[in-house]
Amino acid sequence: MRNRTIKSIVLALSIVIGTAAVSAQSAKVYHFKVDEEIAKPAAMRVEKALAEANEKHCDVVIMQLNTFGGELESADKIRTMLLQCQLPVWVYIDNNAASAGALISIACERIYMHSGSSIGAATVVDQTGEVQPDKYQSYMRSLMRTTAEARHRRPDIAEAMVDPDIEVEGISEKGKVLTFTTEEAIANGYCEARTESLKEVLEHAGIDDYTIVEQRYSFIEKVVGFLVNPVVSGLLIMLIVGGLYFELQSPGIGLPLIVAASATVLYFAPLFLEGLAANWEIVVFVIGVILLILEIFVIPGFGFAGISGIVCVVAGLTLSLVGNIGFDFSGISAGHFLGKLFVVIIAVTAALPLSIWLSRKLFEGRTFGPKLALNEVQNASDGYTVSNAETASMVGKTGVAITILRPSGKVEIDGHAYDAVATMSFAEKGATVKVTGYENGTLMVEVIRS
Repeated sequence: MRNRTIKSIVLALSIVIGTAAVSAQSAKVYHFKVDEEIAKPAAMRVEKALAEANEKHCDVVIMQLNTFGGELESADKIRTMLLQCQLPVWVYIDNNAASAGALISIACERIYMHSGSSIGAATVVDQTGEVQPDKYQSYMRSLMRTTAEARHRRPDIAEAMVDPDIEVEGISEKGKVLTFTTEEAIANGYCEARTESLKEVLEHAGIDDYTIVEQRYSFIEKVVGFLVNPVVSGLLIMLIVGGLYFELQSPGIGLPLIVAASATVLYFAPLFLEGLAANWEIVVFVIGVILLILEIFVIPGFGFAGISGIVCVVAGLTLSLVGNIGFDFSGISAGHFLGKLFVVIIAVTAALPLSIWLSRKLFEGRTFGPKLALNEVQNASDGYTVSNAETASMVGKTGVAITILRPSGKVEIDGHAYDAVATMSFAEKGATVKVTGYENGTLMVEVIRS
């Protein structure tokens, strides 16, 4: 108890001395806002702010916070950056600092709160709002406790913000998760003062002469921040899957493939720039796509290649969202990994039925069907025939591909059109082919000359 008292006195003196030194000359104050869900964009914002504050030789950093929480991984990353920052970082809670926001606030040297604000309610929940098992709560309790201790705040109060079973005499009843109002936070050492503006925060700190440096984002940084949002990532996955599905339904390279390729770039590029998506994770995704193409067009039936392709695609998309370093997953919790896997599976699962439904609307509907679907009648007078005997007699003859064979299509032999399947490789329209076999009314052909 005596050591804690001595530490508190030393800390108070250092803050007073530091503030006096800052106020003795014009202080440079770096100010930025986090008024969003705590996720990768928020972590990027904080990382950029601390780096710029150091580069511009600022004296203090003030984070204006308003959030209901978010991802534990991103919150822990921000917490670590704040604890390791050499500059004093203060937080000004402008309404809410719930869940992950409470952890971030406690990691700051000073906490200021707007009237009517709140801090607390840091119980870990999943995407649906359901409370997670105790192992996740235990991890969050330890984060809150150690963070509070690092900033010389009461750790039992921090733990009570996570666990309703923790009772703090005179402060928190058992069975309720602790949340402080502004006045309650001040009374219990979790807030310096009630302030209504950034100006009042600085006035309370004794800083009268100051220059505000506001955080500014370039267009590229805004785009990257937007693309790494979990919701946007899910939509991009849907475009990737949907684009590939539509491309497989139509011959040639068209708009669906362009959409899928563009969505793939937009999905992986920002994650790669942020250090989340590694080269090998992107390669795993590409291998998965190649295996699926081979399964559909080259290998008959659906087996090992198809299943492996699906696994590789899902693995590549999921691992790119996880902050592992190489093949080291020691710092990644099972819950976090399963959460990312859940996002990918939901996006893929939603994309397939939506693609099938849209395909039917486009190709079978009255509005677009006549323009997109092939409705021509193959008349015998035009050279088409269904005679099995005649078709079988074409074995050994050569002809010309009148459509792309990928691998199926149409070939013309002796002035007649036949259904055909390329057995060795795809055939472009106009390629010379040789008939090598006949199965179920379809000619098996090989390309002689493209």
